[in-house]
Amino acid sequence: MDDTIQTAIKVKSLNKSPAKNANADYATIVIGGGITGCATAYYLAKSGREVALIEEFDLNTQASGRNAGSLHGQIQHHPFVERGEEWARAFLPALSFLADSVELWRGLGAELDTDLEVATGGGILVAETTGQMRDIERKANLERAAGYPSELIGRDDLARIAPYISDSMVGAEFSPSEGVANPLLATPALAKAATHHGAAIHIHTRVLSIDSEPAGYHVITTKGSMRCRDLVIAAGSETSRLGSILGKNLPVQDEAIQMSVTEPVEQFVPHLVYFAGDALTFKQSKTGTLLIGGGWPAYQPEPGGPVRVDARSLRENLKVAQTVVPSIGRVRVVRTWAGVARRTPDLMPIIGKVSNRGRVVVGLFPHMGFTAGPLLGKTLSDLVLGRRSDRDLSPFSPDRF
Repeated sequence: MDDTIQTAIKVKSLNKSPAKNANADYATIVIGGGITGCATAYYLAKSGREVALIEEFDLNTQASGRNAGSLHGQIQHHPFVERGEEWARAFLPALSFLADSVELWRGLGAELDTDLEVATGGGILVAETTGQMRDIERKANLERAAGYPSELIGRDDLARIAPYISDSMVGAEFSPSEGVANPLLATPALAKAATHHGAAIHIHTRVLSIDSEPAGYHVITTKGSMRCRDLVIAAGSETSRLGSILGKNLPVQDEAIQMSVTEPVEQFVPHLVYFAGDALTFKQSKTGTLLIGGGWPAYQPEPGGPVRVDARSLRENLKVAQTVVPSIGRVRVVRTWAGVARRTPDLMPIIGKVSNRGRVVVGLFPHMGFTAGPLLGKTLSDLVLGRRSDRDLSPFSPDRF
């Protein structure tokens, strides 16, 4: 059975929360059943807030459950090359957010009493040419100047710490904070913890309209209506539609992508691996499977329509992976699946209160939302609860659009 479908079946029972039914009032309603929405509901409920979560489908069946589980802690190389150092400097507050979220991931499994299969063996961005290495050096210098640890390593050191990497690679950047977690476990664990603290979860429930009222908001859904004082939008690609309902431009686009997983093999990859020469993420799970991705496009005949695996992307993705890690040529791929990534025009997160809707909070982290999810949920919870934060969220303001 497909792992994503298995997860959906497991979380359906969460809709049976005894707290309230779909025609009820809550202090806070969270829209979105991915990792950010479930983390928000968890932290709110843990703080004693009466909260409901609404999800159009099943929990964890969209971007949060269909990614390859990377925990990112460096500026992504290809946007850096394409957009330049000015963009990268503007991205540094988002990098800080990612780094702090990875720290939160380290203790999250113990907090939720679930093995989330978190491993932070570091990330390696490898180069095949001296030109690629020069670009990596520019990026690493910017990261280090901002206080983020990274190390440039030559061919000999690369062979020492990552002997599985091809001899054709001339060097790399090593980022110690990166790693991997299991996306099929994290969101359900957060949802379970949220319900333990009293949150109500309503799946297969689509938001149709949101009306402002003196005391808050009236949310009309396909399964009834609810009222709340505070509203959190953590709904991925639905962010734009919900923003339109509220009269706010929140430009979020979908990107259909795909990933692959192999049969289990003996552990030999402790790192999250990238390639400066082409799109690639490569890592090994706790069970020994190799996860191969990097944002290769899936096939989507029309915007917003169903997505499916593109055979050309599969071939090219595996070709790139074998260029970097030649030994995988004898390992069998057992599954390839399509997912959807989220994108904003400037590749920056959207985090904060919506100015013309004072009690509406929105949160979305493009492309790396799985990494950011736990901290983003905590941040959105703090915004709702009026807690002060040392973090400057102004670079991520919804009002910049």
